[in-house]
Amino acid sequence: MEETQEHNHNHNHNHQDPPRSSTATLSPTCVKCGGPCSFPPPPVQSQWSEISPPPIYRPIRSPAINLPPNTNSQAIILAPVPQSQKVPTISLPHTFQSPSKKIQSPDDIRKFINSDSSKNFLGFVVALSESIRARKISDSCHESTTLKKIVSVIEGLVHWIEEIPPVQQSSRYGNISYRTWHSRLVENSENLMLQFLPDNLKSSMVEIVPYFTDSFGNASRIDYGTGHETNFAAWLYCLARMGIIEEVDYQAVVSRVFVKYIELMRKLQSVYNLEPAGSHGVWGLDDYHFLPFIFGSSQLIDHKYMKPKSIHNEDILENFSNEYMYLSCILLIKKVKKGLFAEHSPLLDDISGVPNWNKVNSGLLKMYRAEVLEKVPIMQHFLFGSLIQWE
Repeated sequence: MEETQEHNHNHNHNHQDPPRSSTATLSPTCVKCGGPCSFPPPPVQSQWSEISPPPIYRPIRSPAINLPPNTNSQAIILAPVPQSQKVPTISLPHTFQSPSKKIQSPDDIRKFINSDSSKNFLGFVVALSESIRARKISDSCHESTTLKKIVSVIEGLVHWIEEIPPVQQSSRYGNISYRTWHSRLVENSENLMLQFLPDNLKSSMVEIVPYFTDSFGNASRIDYGTGHETNFAAWLYCLARMGIIEEVDYQAVVSRVFVKYIELMRKLQSVYNLEPAGSHGVWGLDDYHFLPFIFGSSQLIDHKYMKPKSIHNEDILENFSNEYMYLSCILLIKKVKKGLFAEHSPLLDDISGVPNWNKVNSGLLKMYRAEVLEKVPIMQHFLFGSLIQWE
């Protein structure tokens, strides 16, 4: 009965169905049998091939729906690749000063980026990256007594976590026991510096201690991000400016000191559930870190077998993550985040399509400058003194 009501026009149903045409006919036709009818025709739908989808098609990761916070990707691509620089050492006697924050606006960022201090600091990061190029973490390298003492200091900070267990609390993130750990760090920071500082540089503590204590997260917010990681790199840079770290030490700085630092930070993040500071979420490289991706990609340059796409091979991740920082970062992300890798880490998934590690490394260096050193929310906490000068 319903069929009859819907099909209530008068025509002969014995005719043959007219051939379908891609163009709309002038007289209305029945959508069921093709005969003439008094109802208006339905809107014509274009026949799209599978190769060329219609313009209303939206991919799973549609930029119109989930706009990434960064829109200057083209500027990053066209920017020159940062180059390594020698760190100029200070001459003694030197007047050290308590460092302070200077960056408050985009104009301040432009002043910083164009300054010699910024270029030399980034050149130091590039030099560290080059020192670990095509080398595994376990490869033998020059390890000075000073560096061994610095590693020992960081190992001590790891042991403190075991002595200060997290407390039971209702909120998932930001365990307040972290504040106890951090306050112990601040109280003992000068004694920690004395373990490796020579007598003629003990006066530098007024300047280097603030960089050190800001390298492990923020006690009031109970968070950690790339700004804190950059403070640790700045602390290492200050040691290089004072001649405590020399170029011959750079490989050990990355494979011994920085690797131990990342180990400490991962433990702090997991035990005390530190919030990511300034994370871009799904559109960022990582919730907490940036530098291990730079150093890790340098390690894999010209590797015979492992390519950027090898991060999708679970066997490679499990067997080689202890030797290559980049693989270690990817393995941790896959364990912590659930779901498809392309959905929770689209940027890293896109990077896996780059043909070689050399391009990955140079791209990450440019991205570090644009996404960390040129961002006011991150660099507003950066410190300037006599070793990293505000010009």
